[in-house]
Amino acid sequence: MPEMCRPAVRQAIQGSTKEAARRAVCLITGEISDVERLHTAIKGVYGAQSSGANIVSFNLDAFRSFGKDQGSNAPVSRAAAFSYTTALNHLLSRDSKQKMLVGDASTVFWGERASELEQQVADFFSEPPKDDPDRNARAVESLFNSVKTGAFLVDEGTKRFYVLGLAPNASRIAVRFWIVDTVAGMAMKICQHFEDLRIVHGPKEREYLSLFRLLVSLAALGKSENIPPNLAGDTMRSILEGLPYPQTLLQAAVRRIKAEHDITYPRAALIKAYLNRRARFRHQEQEELTMSLDMTNTNVGYRLGRLFATLEKIQQEASPGINATIRDKFYGAASSTPVTVFGNLTRLKNHHLAKLENPGRRVNFERLIGEIMSGIADFPAHLKLEDQGRFAIGYYHQMQDFFTKKSE
Repeated sequence: MPEMCRPAVRQAIQGSTKEAARRAVCLITGEISDVERLHTAIKGVYGAQSSGANIVSFNLDAFRSFGKDQGSNAPVSRAAAFSYTTALNHLLSRDSKQKMLVGDASTVFWGERASELEQQVADFFSEPPKDDPDRNARAVESLFNSVKTGAFLVDEGTKRFYVLGLAPNASRIAVRFWIVDTVAGMAMKICQHFEDLRIVHGPKEREYLSLFRLLVSLAALGKSENIPPNLAGDTMRSILEGLPYPQTLLQAAVRRIKAEHDITYPRAALIKAYLNRRARFRHQEQEELTMSLDMTNTNVGYRLGRLFATLEKIQQEASPGINATIRDKFYGAASSTPVTVFGNLTRLKNHHLAKLENPGRRVNFERLIGEIMSGIADFPAHLKLEDQGRFAIGYYHQMQDFFTKKSE
């Protein structure tokens, strides 16, 4: 009989394995200590079981190895397990001001030491309460002032700041993102995000848009449950790490605009932020999109967007109260395959111009179309995704310019 098959040998091996499982190198502290077999459940994670769920859990034979059970497969000392579960349950508690919901990820944040930023992060990204709609704006303005004056650099700049995103995964909790930076570094990255979003808007619109408001603008029917999967977490990671926004952000914005034929303020802000940040990271010589109308921008997508807005404006003034404009009928084709529609639209505009009663207005429109067309050699057969985004910004800028009162 082989030695490994002897009952006494097998019993001895199993006994040594169980003994070793009780003490092991802790994956957190790196020290040899008693291993916690069952970790305390984490409560307060959105979408997880109300009784709590675990980050570390091995409850099926397929997940185990070498005869170890439960927490012995991922050894964490009792002291470390108590520390992290207690801290997370405190951060995720009902009254905690250091948590927020980003898509399907419950996000918590804390500093190495208490800091002002720690108390403000939720106000930057969450929707402000109805009884205090300006809370978000005040928080962002305070952040900009702190960065400009160097307050974070002097007082708290070198302190570590942590952000953790947790999402439910069956009966467990998955770590969606984990970001570590200094307080000063995190503050500057958040400032850059709001700076990238700046774009002209109506007087009644909010100056600073919450992440929730931005993401809902990309969801079907404007419902939070329809926000594309993982988009919120990927976007938050891009903001806090100072990286380019995910390409799915641009795709979702362009797709929603084509579906609803509506270039809203949040969608335009997101597209502008995506394109400018992408160009900076790629070190491209592409013209940066400005806050408002840029008559010097020669990008064909941007110019065609301006032209489409002008043609729609002419139609609206020629036929006041019209139910459906060229935007409702031709926006999708005009922004993706311009050559198929712009020839017909430019011929149709002559009919609309002839209906204008004010000859001065007619001359102004003809002059504007000439200025826009001077930068277009030919109508392209197809616009790539990024130029479709520039088309939307060109349209948005031109329309905002039409409705902006001109000073003498």
